[in-house]
Amino acid sequence: MATIAPFRGIRYNPHKVGDLSRVVSQPYDRIGPDLQARYYDLHPYNIVRLIRGQEYEDDTAEQNVYTRARDYYGSWLDAGYLLRDLAPAFYVYHQTFTLPDGRELTRKAFIAALQLAEFSEGIVLPHERTLAGPKVDRLNLLRATAFNFELIFMLYPDPDNRINALFDAAIAHRPPDVNVRELFEQDVQQRLWVVSDPQVLAAVTAEMAPKTGLIIADGHHRYETALNYRAEMRQKYPDAPANAAFHYALISFVSMDDPGLIILPTHRQIHSYTARTPAEILEGAAAYFEVTPLADRAALEAALAQATADDRRIGFYDGRYFLLRLKDPTIMDRLVPDRAPEWRRLDVSILHELLIERVMGITRQQVEAKEYLDYFRNLDQALAGVDAGQALCVFILNPTRIAEVKACSSRGEKMPQKSTDFYPKMISGLVLMDVGAGERLG
Repeated sequence: MATIAPFRGIRYNPHKVGDLSRVVSQPYDRIGPDLQARYYDLHPYNIVRLIRGQEYEDDTAEQNVYTRARDYYGSWLDAGYLLRDLAPAFYVYHQTFTLPDGRELTRKAFIAALQLAEFSEGIVLPHERTLAGPKVDRLNLLRATAFNFELIFMLYPDPDNRINALFDAAIAHRPPDVNVRELFEQDVQQRLWVVSDPQVLAAVTAEMAPKTGLIIADGHHRYETALNYRAEMRQKYPDAPANAAFHYALISFVSMDDPGLIILPTHRQIHSYTARTPAEILEGAAAYFEVTPLADRAALEAALAQATADDRRIGFYDGRYFLLRLKDPTIMDRLVPDRAPEWRRLDVSILHELLIERVMGITRQQVEAKEYLDYFRNLDQALAGVDAGQALCVFILNPTRIAEVKACSSRGEKMPQKSTDFYPKMISGLVLMDVGAGERLG
């Protein structure tokens, strides 16, 4: 069962920090050095100093990026730039955005503490593989600060929309407590309502209790880190009660049936690769795919849109556009018989197994190290790299379907990295949660 709990969130004090849009940020894993510097310049109390702080050459075991995050947080709280809410609450979180086709959508979420469960229990399921490096980094931060600074994005089943209906009634005719646009993704309106009514809290908790098969959409590394942190804290505090906060993680829940739940494709750009020319890649691809040249991008996008579960299609660009249409789905059955059928039908699995590994000879270790490829949500940017001579080619993908995510997760299959891009990202800095040894929930 999915055990959730309200918590006393810690939030920025707008009377002290001013414009809240200047202190929130993208999630830590989207913040490179350039964006990090821009956040540092935006505001002296920007959340980036806690989630992705600057590292220095003279850092030591006693003074480093993690201890600085701890010290920043403590001083900000002491000075009133951060405030703890007076009562335990759930937090309703709406993100309104516009798709490239002009449709405006709102994705509805609620933020709560979730009692951690091992994947083997079937309550929470992953859908992507994780890497050791990010988990070490996040665990070091969690050990130093004892705080969840960022949201883990979790999908939950609710076909009848019962939980969103409860929250819609609770916030009806109420202005949001937070209403911001994160400065580097201004096309997304971020709104947050604090809900502390005991009746609503109890009703939502009861609705969530019988649910299983929750799927991590974003935040796999942070969830596994939370499990590792809980294990350490259990050893240190074996007599801690069940409502000790370190048994929980900060989660933003979205219904799998929410009409605002959107997955965007993540395209693969190949660079610094010289083993084969684009012509040789296409020649090798012909063993598995029908290779068709197309006149332009519009023709390719129209062809990709006709893909079905039994008609898998991948785009290719090297200055010219090609459609790669899988000749026979049973090719994957023969080559990777040890994987579940649902995994073998994924476009990203087909791309990596047949084209990247077999045709191009790029190993899985090289893929994990991003030795020859980069990932792009923005197709214009990926194609521009080829046009500028900075990249060899681009593999253009359709988005993974939510039904495919459900199917793979239910079979215990983890998709290749960057299989899904749930849009928009949930920003950091809206609400924080204490998971220290003495913190209790409820």
